[in-house]
Amino acid sequence: MATHGKKYSAVAEKVLKEDYTMEGAISFLKENPTAKFDETLEFAFRMGVDPSKSDQAIRSTVALPHGTGKDVRVIVFATGDAAEAAREAGAAEVGFEDLIKKVQDGWTDFDAAVATPDAMKEVRKVARVLGPRGLMPNPKTGTVTDDTAAAVNQLKAGRVEFRMDRNGNIAVPFGKRSFEKSALLENAQAIVDAINGARPASAKGTYIKRVTISSTMGPGLRIALKEISA
Repeated sequence: MATHGKKYSAVAEKVLKEDYTMEGAISFLKENPTAKFDETLEFAFRMGVDPSKSDQAIRSTVALPHGTGKDVRVIVFATGDAAEAAREAGAAEVGFEDLIKKVQDGWTDFDAAVATPDAMKEVRKVARVLGPRGLMPNPKTGTVTDDTAAAVNQLKAGRVEFRMDRNGNIAVPFGKRSFEKSALLENAQAIVDAINGARPASAKGTYIKRVTISSTMGPGLRIALKEISA
């Protein structure tokens, strides 16, 4: 059974039983740190769609107005001009067969992967490594493209991917506790808008069942659904 430290317990005791507004939750987490490092603030959504149905899958991206506060390491599978453009844009690693081999050998020290369309046939060889980690390039998220420079720039600037897992949950980080409250609110609202905009056409009934906001080491604060509903 998991146990929590004294700092977590002290903060958890302050959490109200009633639902929070997004602004109220963010203010609480900024004022009540549970770790010595600069914690990440994260959404956890419990969705009301059926994750077993492919036509109800939820997967997309959102550009956070104020970024994530993280140095995003992007790798690119490409050759020729597309590879050179990716290097100039600041990709952490660029390559093709050599990079595929490196990933096959278990290297995953990166946060996002981009590939050109003509590279995807070979990149699929590492799907078993990238897929479970949510790193597989995908046209739906703009990570399969010939414009590698634009993809790298967007990812490094704060574009994050979100996807529903097999249990119907979506987790999305939206900044660091050190951010200004206004910046965290704008990032949070961008995520809410993106998830509402990604509602599958076949989804019926309640789309979002439950939402919490938490810090890396802190308790979850339940958000009022009226704050979230489109």
